[in-house]
Amino acid sequence: MENPIDVIAGLGVVPVIAIERASDAVPLADALLEGGLPVAEITFRTEAAADVLAAIRDTRPELCIGAGTILDRGSLKRAIDSGARFALAPGYDPEIAEAAGAASLPFCPGIMTPTDLTLATARGVRLAKFFPAGVAGGPKALAGIAAPFAHLGVRFIPTGGVTQATIGDWLAVKQVVAVGGTWIAKTEDIREGRFAEITRNAAEAVKAAKEHLEKRA
Repeated sequence: MENPIDVIAGLGVVPVIAIERASDAVPLADALLEGGLPVAEITFRTEAAADVLAAIRDTRPELCIGAGTILDRGSLKRAIDSGARFALAPGYDPEIAEAAGAASLPFCPGIMTPTDLTLATARGVRLAKFFPAGVAGGPKALAGIAAPFAHLGVRFIPTGGVTQATIGDWLAVKQVVAVGGTWIAKTEDIREGRFAEITRNAAEAVKAAKEHLEKRA
């Protein structure tokens, strides 16, 4: 099975999704797959997250699923038990990072400052979530933060405030593996069954990311 981080890096974009009902898991997965986006971060902001992961694992294994908003060991365990192949968090907690490493689960903790990144890299983190990306200063801020750590090979997934229109700005930062996109599959679109809209958003995001990754190659 392909490394999930390689899958994400190959696409340049990962949808960040807060889904409220497990019954919407398969339609969501199908919408993303139809749009050419075979990856999803299901955030643990809702009670349904673990059930959604399990449903996609069992019915649409071709979709590379991960868990977001992993804030404690309980959430981490539920994510792993439900089939998450990678996980992310909004901040850096060394205990969670260590537990994910012990479980051989690719984990991307959040950072926003050079201090955050110093602490994380000292513990071996080489892939970090830049969050909240827009509030934290945008692509120029990330490029500045990343520069002193370039020799360590640190890479980033900026999330929070990224839009379809700014994909290229973020991917122009060479240390960025992919962007996290909350606009691709919004909670309200899932709730209202607007899966065709999600498919369109996914296809547009994949197309834009591919174009900018090719420019960078």
